[in-house]
Amino acid sequence: MYGLLGPNGAGKSTLMRTLATLQEPDSGTASLGGIDVLKQKDEVRRRLGYLPQEFGVYPRTSAQDMLSYIALLKGVTKAKERRDLVAWMLKRVNLYDDRKKALTGFSGGMRQRFGIAQALIGDPQLLIVDEPTAGLDPGERNRFYNLLAEIGEQVIVILSTHIVEDVTDLCTNTAIINNGQVLYQGRPQDAIAQLNGRIWQVSIAKAELASYEQRYQVVSSRLVGGRPLLHVYSASPLSGGFAPSAPNLEDVFFTKIRSWN
Repeated sequence: MYGLLGPNGAGKSTLMRTLATLQEPDSGTASLGGIDVLKQKDEVRRRLGYLPQEFGVYPRTSAQDMLSYIALLKGVTKAKERRDLVAWMLKRVNLYDDRKKALTGFSGGMRQRFGIAQALIGDPQLLIVDEPTAGLDPGERNRFYNLLAEIGEQVIVILSTHIVEDVTDLCTNTAIINNGQVLYQGRPQDAIAQLNGRIWQVSIAKAELASYEQRYQVVSSRLVGGRPLLHVYSASPLSGGFAPSAPNLEDVFFTKIRSWN
């Protein structure tokens, strides 16, 4: 599973749409195995599953009927084969008991699981998932990612997100992009290791925040107990109340975006 990490507007969805043959690039090349993604689009589509950030369905159609229709479009023309495939896929995403329920009555998590089912119905080699957990509550988010991690054991998955902990928890490789540029590519753990001994934290009064932002390379700031807790990047030790902090991928993300290392 490969995580594509970046802020809103970084170019993640543009890249995903290009790889999914839905958008033409200005320049460049892309390949899937020996297939030219930009020229052999029909071949790519036969091997691709795609769950976009927003996807449409017929709201009054049941999950079973909608998935059967999608399977037919993917070339599963024999009725019994299609029926068995749909039943197996709905069981796999834990929607079989709700198979006759109209999609309009699905919760956000159920809708995303249906989205994964439709993306997998053609047995793809590559699955592209764009911002899949937006709007999901923590329980639905965990269930969805457990499913995605299981799928990633058999299928190449590209996960595009701006949620840093999603990449940390799920992905063996990652790329951080901003303004259409790749700022880091590799294992999340290797990127975190590069910041060992370079992240410092300090709790300050709110009135001091502007002063600290001028004097230090502030990676991030969040309120803890009503006081800003700062993470600061420095290659040398800091005094004045600073304590060393174990780096995480969020620290990597912000230092790469701000070009501090």
